[in-house]
Amino acid sequence: MQKIQIYCSLSVFSGTMSQRNMALCCPNPWVFFLQQLQIKTYHFPKEDLPPYYQPWMEIAKNVTELIDSHSLRACVQKMPLLETHLLQGHRELRLAHLTLSVMTMGYVWQEGENDTVKVLPRTLAVPYWAVSQKLGLPPILTHADAVLANWKKKDPQGVFSMENLELLFTLPGGKSVHGFFMVTLLVELAAVPGIRAIPEVINGVNQGDVTMVTRALESISLAIDCMREALKLMHVYVEPAVFYGIMRIYLSGWKDNASMEDGLVYEDVQVEPMEFSGGSAAQSSLLHCFDELLGVKHEASSGAFLTRMRSHYMPPAHAHFIQDISLSRPSLRDFVLDRASEPLTSAYEHCVAKLVALRNYHINMVSRFITVPASRAKELRLRGEGSGEERSTIAQAPTALEERGTGGSGIMSFLKTVRDRTRGVSVSPSTHPLGAEVAQSNAMAGPAQKATTEASLLSKVTSKLFL
Repeated sequence: MQKIQIYCSLSVFSGTMSQRNMALCCPNPWVFFLQQLQIKTYHFPKEDLPPYYQPWMEIAKNVTELIDSHSLRACVQKMPLLETHLLQGHRELRLAHLTLSVMTMGYVWQEGENDTVKVLPRTLAVPYWAVSQKLGLPPILTHADAVLANWKKKDPQGVFSMENLELLFTLPGGKSVHGFFMVTLLVELAAVPGIRAIPEVINGVNQGDVTMVTRALESISLAIDCMREALKLMHVYVEPAVFYGIMRIYLSGWKDNASMEDGLVYEDVQVEPMEFSGGSAAQSSLLHCFDELLGVKHEASSGAFLTRMRSHYMPPAHAHFIQDISLSRPSLRDFVLDRASEPLTSAYEHCVAKLVALRNYHINMVSRFITVPASRAKELRLRGEGSGEERSTIAQAPTALEERGTGGSGIMSFLKTVRDRTRGVSVSPSTHPLGAEVAQSNAMAGPAQKATTEASLLSKVTSKLFL
């Protein structure tokens, strides 16, 4: 039995199975049988590295204090240059990447946007690059680091809850940092039933089983709704002023950022500066999976950004899984239109509506956590008003990020465009004007492409799933 494993929660990791091996386990190598897959939760993230790497762990565990004392850069410069060949297995590599990422973000942004660095010292840059190459991740803090690999349960046998979860490493921002990353993790966990239902949808479409597809879509709809409910906790556990004024800079990168227009030199890795985007919700595989399944076709600019996040900032297996969904034929949307089943159509439309609602909620949340504080920060800088506490948070926020997300996108226009394209995938073109355009785009997949596979997803089976 092949195994698909989910590391803590979420997306399914994709490896490739040869056609020969696929044929041995499936009478038809292009048909996906769920009974041949076992989806289960993987181990928790690793919490410590071997003793040889304790210089990394010691600094990373104390990054916030070292930033506050303006001594992190000095500590990193004195750090020994460690080899990476002693790191064993994927989990150790992921923890090493997280550790080096936290140190890097602190090193670059220790003194804020007006005193950044041009060079990441070799003691950090060389091992960071080596670990990144092994994982297929960029040498910068990503969603896969800060959220998916940066947690542990206080009580290993206890439930997944805010009270029972804690960070392995933190950054400046106090309790709001814990709240931001842990709420995001709970959103990922809420999506699990929906991710697990995606193969059922693909399988049902290929078998022509309307009932199976309908049931799976109902699971996806419920999961998306649960994601929105989990996201609401952000208002409880994260202070907008702290997020905007203190936290955001440590999540930002050196691409599309006016504070570091030339990028960053990774010493002894490459002479020329390199540019990498900061953390972004677009680096999570969740909505990419649902978009591809439902047939959402994004506008050129937003689509290019999402593609870049998928191609360069996700674990490669996540990107492969999303691509497999996108290549499945016939598409779910075509199947819904062809069968004209009221329960099936209703289930599909509910998924679209729930995804639109989630994106609307995200827009409102970004307004509260970014747009409103940005406006207040400008006002404080112009008028010199505000309490001492307010001025030490919002008023000191980096100006380079005011109109952009930490990933480098023009955040509000991006989110609204993505939301509108999601709305447009409805199978009722008269109700949603973009629906006709989506239908035309789907129809442009010619016979040759459709003949490539009835479901490319089914031709690739994950041997291991790691978040």
